[in-house]
Amino acid sequence: MSVRNPVSQLTKRACTNSSIRCNARPLLSSRSMATVVPPVTQDSTSRRGPTAMVFMNMGGPSTTDEVGDFLSRLFADGDLIPLGRFQNYLGPLISKRRTPKIQKQYSAIGGGSPIRKWSEHQCSEMCKILDHISPETAPHKPYVAFRYAAPLTEDMYQRLFDDGFGKGRGGRAVAFTQYPQYSCSTTGSSLNELWKWRQRLETKRAGPDVDEAGAIQWSVIDRWPTHPGLVEAFAQNIEAKLASYPPERRDKVVILYSAHSLPMDVVNRGDPYPAEVAATVHAVQQRLGFKNPHRLVWQSQVGPKAWLGAQTSDTVENFVKRGQHDLLLVPIAFTSDHIETLYELDQEVIHEAQQLGSNGVTRADSLNGNPTFIQGLADLAKAHLDEGAVCSKQLGLRCPGCTSERCLESKKFFAQDQTLI
Repeated sequence: MSVRNPVSQLTKRACTNSSIRCNARPLLSSRSMATVVPPVTQDSTSRRGPTAMVFMNMGGPSTTDEVGDFLSRLFADGDLIPLGRFQNYLGPLISKRRTPKIQKQYSAIGGGSPIRKWSEHQCSEMCKILDHISPETAPHKPYVAFRYAAPLTEDMYQRLFDDGFGKGRGGRAVAFTQYPQYSCSTTGSSLNELWKWRQRLETKRAGPDVDEAGAIQWSVIDRWPTHPGLVEAFAQNIEAKLASYPPERRDKVVILYSAHSLPMDVVNRGDPYPAEVAATVHAVQQRLGFKNPHRLVWQSQVGPKAWLGAQTSDTVENFVKRGQHDLLLVPIAFTSDHIETLYELDQEVIHEAQQLGSNGVTRADSLNGNPTFIQGLADLAKAHLDEGAVCSKQLGLRCPGCTSERCLESKKFFAQDQTLI
C-alpha cells in the first residue's frame, strides 16, 4: 500500500562480532512497553548532554479516521511517489479514491497501525540503555518523527523547543532513520522534511530575533544495513520460525526476503536501496550459515508504472504451483509490524497460498520489541555518538541521476561537506 525502506561508516565502532551476543550487558525484556519520560531541559551549549534521539520513519494511521490524512500526505510526497508535474492533481485524487479500501485494511488489522506504539517503545528502551552505556551524553531523550502521520516532523520539532533544545539554547539531536537501508524515497524524504522545518523554525525565516548560533546541532544515522544487532535479530526470528517446520523439511524451506519495492525510474536514477537491502540479506544468510535456499523479492507495488521485481505475491504463487510449499517470508526492510506485514503478507499473500492448497507458507516475526534488536540500536547510537561524525560518507553523495535541488540543499546541510555532492 504505502511505499518504503555499502556498510555505513557509522557502524565501524559497533560490535564487530557477527553476533550481538558479544555484549555482556543484560538485554531488556520485550514485554515492557514505553513509559512516560520526564522533560529534559537544555541550558548549556558546551555540555555533551542531554541528547535528543529522534527516530524517523514513515508512520501510519493509528485509527481508521486518520487514513485519509495519511494518504494525502503520502501521495503528495514527490520523493516517495514521483508523479511529476501532475503531483498536485493526481496525489489528492489517488488518495481520495484509495481511502475507503485502505480503511478496510486497517480495520482488518485491529483498527490502526501499531508502528507508533513500537517506534516509541523502541526509542524509549534504547535511550534507557544509552543512559547506562554512554553517560557522557546522557540523559537521552526519545522522540519520534513520522513523515505522514502523527507525530509529524513539525510537531516533534516543537517538542524539542518545549524541552529546552534550540531557540538560542543549542543542544544536540541525532536524526536516527528507522529505515536500515537508505533510499531517497524514505530516509531521504524524511531528512528533506527535517531540513525544511529546521529552515523554517531555526533560521532568520522564522523572524529577525532568531539566534542561529543557538540552533539545535544535528547529526544523522542515515543507514545501517549490516549492523550486527540488526542481523542477529533477524537471524534469531528466522531460526525460531524455521524450528516450527518438521526436521526433515526444515533445511528445504525457501526463505523469501521481502522488501518494499521502488519504481524503476527511481532505481535507474541510482538509488542505493536495492544494493543495501541485498547487503542485509547476504549478512543474515551468512549468519544463518546459508542452510536454506533464498531469494530477495519485492512487495507493495502501487500504480501502473514499472517497479522493481519480482513481486512477493507472484513469487509465492509461482513457487506453490511448482510444488514448493514450504516458504518463509521475512520482512527484511521493516523494523516493526505495520500494514505491509499484518495485512499484505499475513492476510493476502499467505491466505492466497492457502487457497492454492499450501499450509507451509509462514512469516518470521517482525523485530518489534525484540531485545536483541533494541540493544543493537543502542550500540549503533553509542558508536555514532562516540565517533562524532555528522553522518556517513554515503550521505554526502547524490544519486548519479539526481536533479532535485531540495535534495542537494538538504545534503549540504546534514553532510556539512559539499566536496562529494
